[in-house]
Amino acid sequence: MSYTCTIYHVVLRTHRSEKAIAEEYEAELYAYMNGIINHLDGKLYRIGGMPDHVHLLVSLPATLAMAPFVKELKVSTSKWMKANPHFPLFTGWSQEYAGFTYSIHDSDKIINYIKNQKEHHKRMTFAEEYRRFVEANNLPIDERYFMKD
Repeated sequence: MSYTCTIYHVVLRTHRSEKAIAEEYEAELYAYMNGIINHLDGKLYRIGGMPDHVHLLVSLPATLAMAPFVKELKVSTSKWMKANPHFPLFTGWSQEYAGFTYSIHDSDKIINYIKNQKEHHKRMTFAEEYRRFVEANNLPIDERYFMKD
């Protein structure tokens, strides 16, 4: 038996940051995403977001890397949302996403951050938030492509 614990904070943005996730139907989307995560043997700690993006705190099994996980999540939810009349403005997810690793000891901090998204975005735009996450993780930003799709 191997013991692993991989905790990821994943941020998905709608295509061109379109406000396509209506608040009254976000719980429906989040439940669907949780089903996908469970099917992939992952564990969802917290999910939340705004009309143009979703934050997830998840742990993944050792056999599943983040990139294939995000691809499966985006492909499955995209098909579902396009067929669902509750998301008429949804045209897809952006090509880019953000994904950062955290210790299980940081999970309460990230859970609270995700829980308070609506309050948080009264003070900061998503573009500012996204830039801060990327920069805080010492990742280079190529302005030619940053949040362009």
